[in-house]
Amino acid sequence: MSESNVVTIAGKEYEESSLDDQQMYLINQIRDLQAKAANLRFQLDQVHAAQDVFTNGLIASVEESDEDEVEKSAVN
Repeated sequence: MSESNVVTIAGKEYEESSLDDQQMYLINQIRDLQAKAANLRFQLDQVHAAQDVFTNGLIASVEESDEDEVEKSAVN
């Protein structure tokens, strides 16, 4: 006995085996798009993390330059 996947659409369950080719095509498109969206969210998290690292590096560099200028002014 083979198991069929069940798809829930608008709160109602449908056996995939009862759906026609066009309906299955649409389901497969939706599943692919959901996977792509999840992957894009994953990549965006990486971009945000990298952006934070570079931003913090810039802030630290500017603050260090400001401290060097204050020290130079105090010596002169």
